[in-house]
Amino acid sequence: MSLEQLWNGWRAEYIGTANSNSADPSQSVFTSILNSGLSDEETFIVHRSTTCFVILNSYPYASGHLLVLPYREVANLEDLTPDESVDLWSLVTGATVALRESHSPDALNVGINLGTAAGGSISQHLHVHIVPRWNGDSNFMTSVASTRTIPEPLPLTASKIRNAWPKATQ
Repeated sequence: MSLEQLWNGWRAEYIGTANSNSADPSQSVFTSILNSGLSDEETFIVHRSTTCFVILNSYPYASGHLLVLPYREVANLEDLTPDESVDLWSLVTGATVALRESHSPDALNVGINLGTAAGGSISQHLHVHIVPRWNGDSNFMTSVASTRTIPEPLPLTASKIRNAWPKATQ
């Protein structure tokens, strides 16, 4: 069996600049966003709770690609307090409900990259990815043309998800 390799050149630029977007290199880009003083609309934060929040991925794999993370910058699941852990997974559930309502995907990928070697480009600030998927959305453009096709601007995506957020988790 032969293994084919696909090149995603745009990803190297993102990984190389992920932490340089912060004014303070000791902070993750997420902590910098939280400390920026910008509004949730400007930063694409779609939901906040007691210890965690939900933000659109600035470099989405698909429209609606969300990240759920604690306010506190921690790297590992075992670093979460019990309250943060409960809140984080409650928001993951709320995000899946909101995405099903706002974007009607055929499926969802939910995952965490723990550590840089696992693909965690911002590994010092734990975050859960929730990526809507549709039948046939193989994203061939990224693979063959180094081009991502995102059919919806981030402000519209954020608005749709905010409006679809389940009321019971607010």
